[in-house]
Amino acid sequence: MPKRAPKAPVRPPCQLSLFPETAALVRVDPAANCWRFYHLSLQPDLFGGTALVRQWGRIGTAGRQVCELHHDAGQARDALARQLRAKRRRGYRDRPAG
Repeated sequence: MPKRAPKAPVRPPCQLSLFPETAALVRVDPAANCWRFYHLSLQPDLFGGTALVRQWGRIGTAGRQVCELHHDAGQARDALARQLRAKRRRGYRDRPAG
């Protein structure tokens, strides 16, 4: 009896992300001596959830960093979108490329 060829492993389909997973914002106002940055990113954690990593501070410094854990990627994306809206209301703009 001939041997069967081994089956190729089945990989889950790759889904394109319609929502941002990272964002880099700046707020520059020389008249008020305000030179600030804000960086947001989504990263998987070791337990199957997703972490929203927020880093902020004065441009040229390491700043501060906070990691918020979420049970799934959808909750983390919602939190990222809320943070983006709040920061844009406060005067932050997307960091120019380059």
